[in-house]
Amino acid sequence: MALSIYLRASVPAKVIQCFAETNQFQKIVLYAKKVGYTPDYIFILRQIMRTNPESGAAFAKMLVQDDEPLADINQIVDVFMEQNMVQQCTQFLLEALKNNRPSEGHLQTRLLEMNLLAAPQVADAILGNQMFSHYDRAHIAQLCEKSGLLQRALEHYTDLYDIKRAIVHTHLLNAEWVIQYFGALSVEDSMECLKAMLAHSIRTNLQIVVQVATKYHEQLGTENLIEMFESFKSFEGLYYFLGSIVNFSQDPEVHFKYIQAACKTNQVKEVERICRESNCYEPERVKNFLKEQKLTDQLPLIIVCDRFDFVHDLVLYLYRNNFAKYIEIYVQKVNPSRLPAVVGGLLDVDCSDDIIKSLIMTVRGSFSTDELVAELEKRNRLKLLLPWLEMRVHEGSTEPATHNALAKIYIDGNNNAERFLKENPFYDSRVVGRYCEKRDPHLACVAYERGLCDAELIKVCNENSLFKFEARYLVRRKEPALWAEVLDVENQYRRQMIDQVVQTALSETQDPDEISVTVKAFMTADLPNELIELLEKIVLDNSVFSEHRNLQNLLILTAIKADRTRVMEYINRLDNYDAPDIANIAIGNELYEEAFAIFKKFEVNTSAIQVLIDNIKNLDRAYEFAERCNEPGVWSSLAKAQLDNGMVKEAIDSYIKAEDPKDYKDVVRVASDLDKWEDIVRYLQMARKKARDGFVESELVFALAKTNRLADLEEFISGPNHASVQMVGDRCFEQGMYEAAKILYNNISNYGKLAITLVRLGQYQGAVEGARKANSTKTWKEVCFACVDHQEFRLAQVSGLHIVVHADELEELINYYQDRGYFDELITLLEAALGMDRAHMGMFTELAILYSKYKPSKMKEHLELFWSRVNIPKVLRAAEQAHLWHELVFLYDKYEEYDNAVVTMIQHPTEAWRESHFKDIITKVANIELYYRAIQFYLDYKPLLLNDLLLVLIPRMDHTRSVTYFRKVNHLQLVKPYLRAVQKLNNKTVNEALNELFIEDEDYTGLKTSIDAFDNFDNIGLAQRLEKHELIEFRRIAAYLYKGNNRWKQSVELCKKDRLFKDAMEYASESRSTDLAEELIAWFLEQKNHECFAACLYQCYDLLRPDVILELSWRHKIMDFAMPFMIQVIREYLGKVDKLQETEVQRSQEAESMEQQNRSLGIYPEAPLMLTAGPSGMNMGMQQQYAGSPSGGMPPGGPPGMGGAYQTPFGPPGAYYNSM
Repeated sequence: MALSIYLRASVPAKVIQCFAETNQFQKIVLYAKKVGYTPDYIFILRQIMRTNPESGAAFAKMLVQDDEPLADINQIVDVFMEQNMVQQCTQFLLEALKNNRPSEGHLQTRLLEMNLLAAPQVADAILGNQMFSHYDRAHIAQLCEKSGLLQRALEHYTDLYDIKRAIVHTHLLNAEWVIQYFGALSVEDSMECLKAMLAHSIRTNLQIVVQVATKYHEQLGTENLIEMFESFKSFEGLYYFLGSIVNFSQDPEVHFKYIQAACKTNQVKEVERICRESNCYEPERVKNFLKEQKLTDQLPLIIVCDRFDFVHDLVLYLYRNNFAKYIEIYVQKVNPSRLPAVVGGLLDVDCSDDIIKSLIMTVRGSFSTDELVAELEKRNRLKLLLPWLEMRVHEGSTEPATHNALAKIYIDGNNNAERFLKENPFYDSRVVGRYCEKRDPHLACVAYERGLCDAELIKVCNENSLFKFEARYLVRRKEPALWAEVLDVENQYRRQMIDQVVQTALSETQDPDEISVTVKAFMTADLPNELIELLEKIVLDNSVFSEHRNLQNLLILTAIKADRTRVMEYINRLDNYDAPDIANIAIGNELYEEAFAIFKKFEVNTSAIQVLIDNIKNLDRAYEFAERCNEPGVWSSLAKAQLDNGMVKEAIDSYIKAEDPKDYKDVVRVASDLDKWEDIVRYLQMARKKARDGFVESELVFALAKTNRLADLEEFISGPNHASVQMVGDRCFEQGMYEAAKILYNNISNYGKLAITLVRLGQYQGAVEGARKANSTKTWKEVCFACVDHQEFRLAQVSGLHIVVHADELEELINYYQDRGYFDELITLLEAALGMDRAHMGMFTELAILYSKYKPSKMKEHLELFWSRVNIPKVLRAAEQAHLWHELVFLYDKYEEYDNAVVTMIQHPTEAWRESHFKDIITKVANIELYYRAIQFYLDYKPLLLNDLLLVLIPRMDHTRSVTYFRKVNHLQLVKPYLRAVQKLNNKTVNEALNELFIEDEDYTGLKTSIDAFDNFDNIGLAQRLEKHELIEFRRIAAYLYKGNNRWKQSVELCKKDRLFKDAMEYASESRSTDLAEELIAWFLEQKNHECFAACLYQCYDLLRPDVILELSWRHKIMDFAMPFMIQVIREYLGKVDKLQETEVQRSQEAESMEQQNRSLGIYPEAPLMLTAGPSGMNMGMQQQYAGSPSGGMPPGGPPGMGGAYQTPFGPPGAYYNSM
């Protein structure tokens, strides 16, 4: 009402006040803008905040939603902070400052500051989103550090001092972030931070320092980092840092420092590795360092010295520092090839000969014998090796170095040296010969001759004028190169050597080969006159070698080389030379006409025409020569040449004249390349007459197919032939000649290929028939897929039935159908295949999967019929994907995965749960935890059937846990039948739970029965609970429990309290406590319950003291009630005394009888001392002490109250009370 009045009266201040009081805050701003009024928004906001903070936050957002805020944002923030509304203030500022203006920097700082002080996680999120960029970064950084946000503090710090102070706490920072953070620092700052981290806690920060150094070592400088680690003496850090970069660094300093750090950290194996594998360190420096370190294991030093040839220094160091065993290790295991250098070093340090011999004898590895001999020979100690060399020879060594050394020793010792040089086949002639040159030139020649050391032998012969030996050696040697050397014009000894060859060597030889080589040598040396004259004298002057074929050959050859004009003359004059060879040599020297004349003279026509074709290159002359000779071989050669020159038709004519089919492959290849199929047919028909070759007939068949002579083709293959019809058919198929291929495949009954061919021809019915005859899986597949593609599903099913029986092919067939969307046809195919004899697991499995995808209604029936024939794991996955829970449970049961079956039933009870099935499966699970999930499931869905489930689970269930669970969910009463069933196990928890139920049901009979039958429970606790029960029967049970736990007094007191006098008397009697019985008697007297007093005397007779009872009865004047008890006591005592008196009389008589017997025998024993009197003496003393008693001793029954077994005048004990 007031609002409407103020609106009509245009009083903006009152209107706005009414809007605020009626909580219509959203209308305040709109009204103020409409009427142009500017109210005190801050005052209004404070009022709203006091009454409704949430509406106040919304109103504050409305004040800043325009580009120009309606109120000062700082004042708005002050209002929020007055109410300590940090969260609402944060939401407001996030909305107000979303444009990130520079002018709002102080507000951004204030927003972050309040959250850093109140909610650091929120501030961290704001900074992480990078929403603001104009706040005071230094101030915020300090607040972040104080709030524990070190990462954010480091992101904002720019001063190195601040960065160093925060970065050292790496245990509070993410290691990956720290490593990335260093990438943004300068090199100098990074080094300072790393040093600060190590100085603060080298143990805590070493790992991350190493990681940073590893990643940025190229930028920071490896030398600076090494210097840093060394300044902190952190060899461990240096080792790990350099270990991460040493494999990629070529810096010698890095490798040396790594070796140094590894030594300091005792990483000897790593020192060995880097010394062995690295090629970058300075060997001399590393060697000196390792020598200074004097490691316990000298293997790294050995490796360095071995790799870089410091063996001599190594031997001196090891020998002088008493590391002799490492010398043996070095040459035996590390590098046996260094034995020579080691032996040389040992000789230089005057090591004992025996030690050196022993070292040489023990090394079995491979080393250079030459080097070993050289080391010893250089020091004139070669004889030191004689035993070892002879041992090596005895072991069968054929190493030349060994035999060289032996030869040198024998030569120096003049020990049958020439014989050794001639007979030993293993020494190196050049080495031994050089050794003999100055000692004995003859032995040097022998050694050189044996080893065919031509240059050395010639040199020795020339220097020592042994020309006759030299000439004989040259002739026997038959080496043209050697002849060329000695016959060289520069040889000053040539004349002397030639004279010896002519006069001595040739006259002595009878070997034509030696003469031949000699002649060739002369010819090579350009001595034609001397050579020809020599040969003419030998061959033409009727010498021994006149008819010698080789000499005639040599003469012609010499003429060919020296004087070609005389070659034709020698060819015509001589008849006993090797015509083909000479002709070929003439051809080689381009004497084609001479060669043709030789072949023609000796009628070698095929070679003659070959010369015309290949050398003279005149096919016309060759054709004329072939017609004149008319020999098949000549025609064949001509045909081959014509074929090579592309004259296919002429070549085929020549082959036909020669009737030569041997080049049929080349003819077919060339003719087919030129597409001359008609000529090929003509040639192959001739070839087939000469040779029944499979290739010929196969090519003939293919040629007939290419010429489309299908009738001739069918007639040919119908008759006997050797053609590879299969191969030809495949070629026709590949080249698209399907009709020819059909004829060929049909001929050889290759129904597989025939079926595929018919598919290509579109004859699908015939293709199926062909596939049936072929009975090949591959054929069936191709036919089936072709029929599917052309939607011939009936034929495709016929084909598919032959495919699905093969498990390996089933998946491909199914995918082919599915990819094309033919699901129903695929299912029909598999259903038809199930009745086949060869039906296998894969078919049943895949059909089940298809049912799950496309026909779920059929899957249950299929599984019930064929579950034993499916691949259950595979079908399980399909059923689960299809959400077929009942079928999934069925499969789990059959696959004996009972746990999964139970879980599925619990998770999907509507579809999967069946009571009988569930109870049958739950007993078979392996995971007992499922029992308790099942219990919870029954509580939720089937609480009335819970006991049936529990009875099934009894054998394996933890009853303590189950009872605890039911007590927790307050359902003990629900499972009472289960508790009764398992109580026979006498489980404490079960007993206590069932007793609680009996108490709740007020079933004291059941409780008493449970207590008597099962004792495993907290007796005292139950008794304490029952003694306060309102029913007397339960309190009686409490007394009974106290009695059972020997708490007799509590039990009797409880019975007295409830006036259960009979129970009290029974419990007092059972306690066997005189005090308790007397207290009960006294209580009865106090209660003036004289009848119970008399009954208690009977019940507790053997516990009560007669004097006490007599006194109590006298004092209370109830002697009549106590008289039966007293009569019984007196009768008991009298019986005991009478029995004792009889015993004493009997003993006295026995003593008297013994004494009389001793006296009759004259024995008078002296009285024994007191200490040795024995039992009899002690008894005598005791009898004297008790002489005053009526019977002369203690009553047999003992003191009063001890009781005894006897008859009383009133009958058995208690008979009197019973009579009452």
